Amino acid sequence: MAFHPRFIVILSLVLSAFAALNLFIGWNATEWLDATDLPYSPGWFWSVLFVIAFAYVVARFKLPKALAPIGRLLKIVGSYYIFLFEMAVIFALVADVAGLAVYAAGANVDAYVKGAGAVVIVLFVLLLAVGTRNAFSPVVRQYELEIDKAGGAAKSWTIAVASDIHLGNVIGNRHLRKLVERVDAMNPDLILLPGDVIDDSIEPFLRNDMSKTLGRLRAKHGVYAVLGNHEYYGGHIPEYIEEMSKVGIRVIQDETEEIADSLYIVGRKDKTAESPRLGGRKAVAELVEGLDHTKPIILLDHQPTMFQQAADAGVDLMLSGHTHRGQFAPNHWITRRVFELDWGYMRKHAMHVIVSSGFGLWGPPIRVGSRSEIIQVTLNFK
Repeated sequence: MAFHPRFIVILSLVLSAFAALNLFIGWNATEWLDATDLPYSPGWFWSVLFVIAFAYVVARFKLPKALAPIGRLLKIVGSYYIFLFEMAVIFALVADVAGLAVYAAGANVDAYVKGAGAVVIVLFVLLLAVGTRNAFSPVVRQYELEIDKAGGAAKSWTIAVASDIHLGNVIGNRHLRKLVERVDAMNPDLILLPGDVIDDSIEPFLRNDMSKTLGRLRAKHGVYAVLGNHEYYGGHIPEYIEEMSKVGIRVIQDETEEIADSLYIVGRKDKTAESPRLGGRKAVAELVEGLDHTKPIILLDHQPTMFQQAADAGVDLMLSGHTHRGQFAPNHWITRRVFELDWGYMRKHAMHVIVSSGFGLWGPPIRVGSRSEIIQVTLNFK
């Protein structure tokens, strides 16, 4: 595969900046080790640091089958390091600025370095503990919404929604069984999965028979899913759709489904599909054209964008994910500014919008300032 020169330049700059920040982290760590007189080998220290730092990048390459377990280990180690890296940069910057103030005041710098390092280690341990709990103890968030349309014979429907499950080497059957148990307790009329069911590679999904666990999801009117950006990144969409179909889950791509002659599910391809090489995707207005607009219309669109276009097209409820609410602070400051709604609920004219922080995780299995969640929507009809 040939890469565009611009891509190579940008990638080189990003990797160089990443390496420089790891040098900054390593320098701070060695300053603390020196101040505490703890013995260490500089050669081993820097070698291990950079192996861990680039573990996730290396794990992205396809390794020979015999080395596949090493690749999976590197991905898990590298996933945790993504969180540790970001926190380490923030902590090191704060500690260094405070250290300059200590130096300017003529205080004991070595004592400060020892104390600051100890505080950082305690913070890491606490954040890892809290973050792991938040990641693997999903909550059920409930929304009761009114739609000024008839919904067939029923006065209301219960809909279970789980976005961003990210099944792969980090999130597997154990976490997935929690989803099945909590959704079963809802006794839903409908189950909707707004994208990123798998995390890039389909290999662990197949190897661990995760489709069988996923297939235990049951609802009166079925289970429907759309594609997220990670299904596109993995490049195994036909195989993924086939596996989902085997367990009774319908993946809809720029299509509409009428459910029980009561309401419509509109499933968009992910925004990633707008790339010309992926064939593009239809506009919401085009997808709902010809539908009976006296019936409720529910839109599944993985990335929470184009709310106005969906509202103008007559959509009653839009369900999205993708953002993870930043997954761990302070990333939520970024997602809040990038998206009109990065998490929670809003009303866009007559349309309800819900954006989930997701049931699973990308990268580090850590959540700080967010929770893994399942959405329970009670739709009350006219």
